[in-house]
Amino acid sequence: MDPKIQLSKEELRENKLTRDEYLSKPKIPLVVVLDNVTNSYNIGAFIRLADAFAIEKVIVCGAGALTISDKKMKKASRNEAKWVCVEYSDSTISSLQTLSDDGYSIFSVELCRESVDYTKVTYPEKSVLVLGNERKGVSEDALKFSQQQIHIPMFGMGNSLNVSTAGAIVLAECANQIRTSQAQS
Repeated sequence: MDPKIQLSKEELRENKLTRDEYLSKPKIPLVVVLDNVTNSYNIGAFIRLADAFAIEKVIVCGAGALTISDKKMKKASRNEAKWVCVEYSDSTISSLQTLSDDGYSIFSVELCRESVDYTKVTYPEKSVLVLGNERKGVSEDALKFSQQQIHIPMFGMGNSLNVSTAGAIVLAECANQIRTSQAQS
């Protein structure tokens, strides 16, 4: 078989669970909290990432959480929202408090004085990644609520990445650490 030929849809699905099996399969105890992220395409991208990494859920927080364009979000998520638990909350802090009470460790993805390189962190099995607004970042209240602020080192001239790009990078590291930890248990 020519290695340059793309796999068919059937070939891509042959080693995957059936849709019913996937829905009943436990997800890894990792939650993404979107703190006032307002762009429907970014939210859709996180839904797609949540499906790709089979994480527990995405919580979309903020006053405008319920006014997100469903059409744009579905387009960006490629309808993978049907496979992902997506919750909406008007309060990031209330959502973080509930997760903290349930034993989750909270990490905010934000470059600040106390933040550390995201690859230098050992993520516990029950983790939350907080990602912030496209312009303002993670809110001060959410930063204060977090056990640790983490950042992606930037080696070019720019200071930041698009929130969904940053989320993909950190989510991959965190999910892989949790999966490795679970496999060793």
